[in-house]
Amino acid sequence: MGYGYYGFYYDWTYILVIIGAIICMIASARVKSTYSKYARVRSRSNMTGAEVAKRILEQNGIYDVEINHVSGNLTDHYDPATKVVNLSDAVYASTSVAAVGVAAHECGHAIQDYVGYKPLIIRANLVPAANIGSTLAWPLIIIGLLFTSNTGSILMQIGIAMFSLAVLFQLVTLPVEFDASGRALNLLAGLGILEDDELKCTRAVLKAAALTYVASAAAAILQLLRLVLLFGGRRRD
Repeated sequence: MGYGYYGFYYDWTYILVIIGAIICMIASARVKSTYSKYARVRSRSNMTGAEVAKRILEQNGIYDVEINHVSGNLTDHYDPATKVVNLSDAVYASTSVAAVGVAAHECGHAIQDYVGYKPLIIRANLVPAANIGSTLAWPLIIIGLLFTSNTGSILMQIGIAMFSLAVLFQLVTLPVEFDASGRALNLLAGLGILEDDELKCTRAVLKAAALTYVASAAAAILQLLRLVLLFGGRRRD
């Protein structure tokens, strides 16, 4: 497995973490470059991200969701707990095809919430468990290493199980994000907000954004694999 105590020194499995980090960096760089490219393409409708969000929500009979302006770059998100579509500086007042796509995507999440889209509900219910799991996984594993009895093995197994909850959250996120993008593109086309050539640009932006979630899920799976290889089968006498 490795050299030193319990795999902490000369640990070959650390390459899995490096691979995951590289995948995430590539995905992040791609979404930033793609967004930057199409943020310079102004939509013919001349509607801002906020205006697009309002129109989409109203057209779907959703009147209890607020549209909020938040600081930051690409910090856009929908909060189902407060029913707020949060649009970043780069999206809220921008008329670019990139901004329009991101705003529509977040409204896609609001629509999922409105219609009771099951993967979104599952993801929301997983949030507390995933947060606890990602926080306690390593402490439990490290504490388990300090024991010389089966107690240590049990703690490590629990730690791995806790981290699995965070991985599950990442996996459930994928269909939620893909569906929101699909809804966004259909709405932008159906409402005539973007024309065909503009939709191609927006599709590229949303596709690049989706890859960041795929990368995060892949990185989480690789990290879980590392934990299993290092501690999953360990037995302490």
